Amino acid sequence: MSELIRRLRDGLPEDAVLTDPDVTGSYSRDMADFCDAGTPAAVVLPRTVDEVQHVMRTATALRVPVVPQGARTGLSGAANASDGCIVLSLLRMDRILEISPADRIAVVEPGVVNAALSRAVEEHGLHYPPDPSSWEQCTIGGNIGTAAGGLCCVKYGVTAEYVLGLDVVLADGRLMSTGRRTAKGVAGYDMTRLFTGSEGTLGIVVRAVLALKPKPPQQLALAAEFPSAAAAGDAVSRIMESGHVPSLMELMDRTTLRAVNALNDMGLPESTEALLLTAFDTDDPGADLAAVGALCEEAGASHVVPAETRAESELLLQARRSVHWALEALPGTTMIDDVCVPRTRLAEMLEGTAAVSEKYGLTIGVCAHAGDGNTHPTVCFDPHDEDETRRAHQAFDAIMALGLELGGTITGEHGVGVLKREWLARELGPVGLEMQRGIKQLLDPLGLLNPGKVF
Repeated sequence: MSELIRRLRDGLPEDAVLTDPDVTGSYSRDMADFCDAGTPAAVVLPRTVDEVQHVMRTATALRVPVVPQGARTGLSGAANASDGCIVLSLLRMDRILEISPADRIAVVEPGVVNAALSRAVEEHGLHYPPDPSSWEQCTIGGNIGTAAGGLCCVKYGVTAEYVLGLDVVLADGRLMSTGRRTAKGVAGYDMTRLFTGSEGTLGIVVRAVLALKPKPPQQLALAAEFPSAAAAGDAVSRIMESGHVPSLMELMDRTTLRAVNALNDMGLPESTEALLLTAFDTDDPGADLAAVGALCEEAGASHVVPAETRAESELLLQARRSVHWALEALPGTTMIDDVCVPRTRLAEMLEGTAAVSEKYGLTIGVCAHAGDGNTHPTVCFDPHDEDETRRAHQAFDAIMALGLELGGTITGEHGVGVLKREWLARELGPVGLEMQRGIKQLLDPLGLLNPGKVF
């Protein structure tokens, strides 16, 4: 390992290479529980593309694996270290290089925090829509690596739809540019999409060209209480079928509502079985909310409350953004699923998850990006109880199997990482898996980039 450290330091500033085990250990994993994590040989924090290239050339020469990391807010173990690896943390590459209002693009480095970019482009009357719940901490590079989603995907789509071009350092240290900065472009294969969502297994993103939208009007939200999660799912289908285009549509079940109240004392209605939040950022959001409120009542809502001010709307959205932390605060620990189904099967997914909860005798809280069918069932259990832990894993698998049975996918936005490798093979099938492994072999023939992830 001394040869590795010597070579790394030959091309990097002194403070860019960390080797103290007490420090490097803090970079060993992301936020996913029950995913294996190893001990890195070193953590490297480059500031320039040249420094990233030096790391990859050194890793190739010495056959050392490299695990790229952003803010480590991921929930699949994709950023977990492997034994003896170089952890390549891109947090110091945090510059917004360009904002062009005329071209409606931003050019950024991977360590830029999502919320920082959103605020910066707002000063130019623009909007960067992807907004994961961890947007105050997560980085653009991490968002690209996992093809992250967010609360506003129902109207604006996921990260992949905003990545126009990338600069990527390949496994052998070469720099490759993909995509474009123009509004249109179809030259060659879409390599930009290939790297987006690849979870650091194909290359290191060091620069991104991102599409921007005009800043929308301030959104207003509505909260609708339902006697069952299935009734809330029915409301979602009615709203989407009617042609409405909400900027947000989120669901929280009773378990989740109670957890959020316990964490933040927000006064949310704990007596309801499901709370549906719907928002519009149109020129007349009040009219849209009124129409949606009527549809919710038709689906069986017991109470419909439209927000009258932006502050009221933001309070509701803050409740949704705090769900992960609220469920984490419950006694024991959690396993967070990320199953996306067609909107028309959302009610079946919710009912099926409730049946899984009953079958395995476990508390399972459900929140969802209901407008696009992306559910996040969270299995709560005592990790010190061997039987309960076993049942938690069985429940987790049962929920993923249910999602596939309903025509869905095992992950809508969190990625595969370590947590869902087995399930990826089931979803892709043998031919699809063979093709994807072939791409990995072409771009990373030595298998140095984020080994043990995805496949």
